[in-house]
Amino acid sequence: MLRVLLLTLSVVAIAHAELCKPDAQNAFKVRLSIKTALGDNAYAWDANEEYLFKAMVAFAMRRYSSRSTTQISNVLLCNVTDRVSFWFVVTDSSKNVTTVPGSEVEAAIRMNRNRINSAFLLSDKTLQFLKITSTLSPPLEPSTPVWLIVFGVVLCLIAAGIVFLVVAGIQQRKKRNKESTERENLEEKGEVTVTVENGIPCEPLDLKAGHINGVFAADDERFTSL
Repeated sequence: MLRVLLLTLSVVAIAHAELCKPDAQNAFKVRLSIKTALGDNAYAWDANEEYLFKAMVAFAMRRYSSRSTTQISNVLLCNVTDRVSFWFVVTDSSKNVTTVPGSEVEAAIRMNRNRINSAFLLSDKTLQFLKITSTLSPPLEPSTPVWLIVFGVVLCLIAAGIVFLVVAGIQQRKKRNKESTERENLEEKGEVTVTVENGIPCEPLDLKAGHINGVFAADDERFTSL
């Protein structure tokens, strides 16, 4: 009985070795850039990380509707390198000696790509499935509608313009009141202000006292003496 069991295990191991090898049918190559992504916080790739990878692939296959019976033992890894690259295949859970078609594996990986990346703290650029194209993440939609943001900006500009006009009007009115007050004070003191018009200084005309033109005054004196 023991010999039969050992023979069976040997046959399964040989079959698995034939199923999982570089460029084998339905096999996928994976390359991880842990140091590039995490820097000083990079973790070592060991048997525990391999187990996690198998579990995540099995999880992806189980979520894929047609492969809900996939187990961790159905995910085979081979040709693991120190620079963290390897090949993997997924075997059929019902037969265990044939691989799941690559199209199904690809669909399952693409459907759960973000969950797999998150498990290893990586992204599509640092966890690469070389035969599987990266999935574009959906564009982020702002929590506030765009039209409401534009409306708020326009409303703020209008409010700022109104405030500017009010402040400017108040300042102009104060300036006019100040000038009027100063003019009244000068009139009360009897001071004469000289205004400049077209570059010529002009004295204000006193309507009450009048103003004598010097030219006519000289003529009057000349005729009066005769």
